[in-house]
Order: sequence, then C-alpha cells, then structure tokens
Amino acid sequence: MSVRTRLDQLKPRPKWVRHFLNYFAILFGVILAKFVVRGRHHLPNKGPFILALNHFNYADGPFVIYAIRKPINFIVASDQFLKWFDYWAPWLYGIIPANRIRLAPSTIKSSKKALLAKEILLIFPEGTSLSNELRPAKGGVMFLSTTMQVPIVPLSINGKIGDIWSNALSGIRPRVQINIGKPFGPYSLPKERSQKEEKLAKIGDEVMCRIAALLPDKHHGVYRGNPSIKNYREENNL
Repeated sequence: MSVRTRLDQLKPRPKWVRHFLNYFAILFGVILAKFVVRGRHHLPNKGPFILALNHFNYADGPFVIYAIRKPINFIVASDQFLKWFDYWAPWLYGIIPANRIRLAPSTIKSSKKALLAKEILLIFPEGTSLSNELRPAKGGVMFLSTTMQVPIVPLSINGKIGDIWSNALSGIRPRVQINIGKPFGPYSLPKERSQKEEKLAKIGDEVMCRIAALLPDKHHGVYRGNPSIKNYREENNL
C-alpha cells in the first residue's frame, strides 16, 4: 500500500529561485561545517547530467548545494515522515518526490523534463540509506542515464556530521569532505531483455564503485574489496 506524505505534494522550484537559494545554502554550509571540496573541476560546465551521491545523513542535500553551487533538481524519497526541522529544506528548495513503495509516473516525467531542460538532476542511488556503508544501487540512476543519454557524475560526502542542529547549538562545526569524480557514460542498452537487465546491473555496480572510490574504505559496504575501486581512484587522481 502506498504511503502519501507532505513530501508528495512538493515540486521543484523555478530555476531562478533555486539559483537564489544557493547563496543561502552556501551561508548555511559555512556556518554549520568546515568544508573540503575536491574535484570541482570534474563538473561539466553545463547540464544535462546526473549527480549520484551516497546518502549517510539528512543534511547531505544542502551540503551538496554548497559544493556544486548550481541549481539542482533533487529526487527525494517521499514515503518518509520528516520532523518539521528536517522538512523545511525540501519545502523551501523544492524536490521531485519519489514514492519508493509505488513510483508515480510524474516522478519519471519530472526527471526527464529537468534533463531535457539541460538541468542537473541529483539521485541517491541507494535510496534512503543513512547507514554509513554503501548498498547496491536501485534502478533509477541507470534508467534515466541510459534513457536520456546523459552522463553520470559520482560524488561522495563524508564526515562526522551527526545531528547538525545539536552541533550548531553546541558551537561544533564538523569537518565535511565532498569529493567529485570524473563523469562517465552514458551507455547504450541492448534490445534483448535479459541482456538489458544484465547491462543495467553492471552500470549500477559501476556507479557505486565510483562513489566508493571517493570514500574511505570503511564505508564501502557490499563493495569492499572490489578491484574496480582502485582503478577509479587512480582515474580521479584525488
């Protein structure tokens, strides 16, 4: 049974609004954390492209805005109940809601619309993880990249973020590191169904291994020991 929440009622704000709000996100980031951003030169000069990011904390979204500094379309799981102090950010900036129990056609439509407009789309490939260890990617990022033929830019965010509001009240500014990897793809898919599913699974593993290459080993989760990670680290030169 599908669960509807306040998040399902949200939609992306106009691009100029998101551009304006980026300045507040930068200020928000400076006040709440000490940032180290590496690999910003890997970002394409313009869209469309997809950002693929690990998801270890509810503050990941606003902090990524600090690193990217361009209007972003966030795909956010809408079948979750957020407390008011976690709800304000998606309400203010706008999101593309994605119900993980029953995905609405509007989610795909809004995502494709953003990419057709040559904008930036951000996806948490694992869904809502918040476990500090990587898990397998779900199908969204691979489907949109191959269908729309747009590249994927892997990102990682890591740091002892904890409860950002408790930290702020205590005067604690945790160190947060965001690494941006080289873009890759898009890939074409074979027409035969079984081969297509196999190819999508391989792309999903590549997405997660490229994110793992940007994170310390202790966060690699199910990808720990994958030999591709070393190659991607050398490729990114971070």
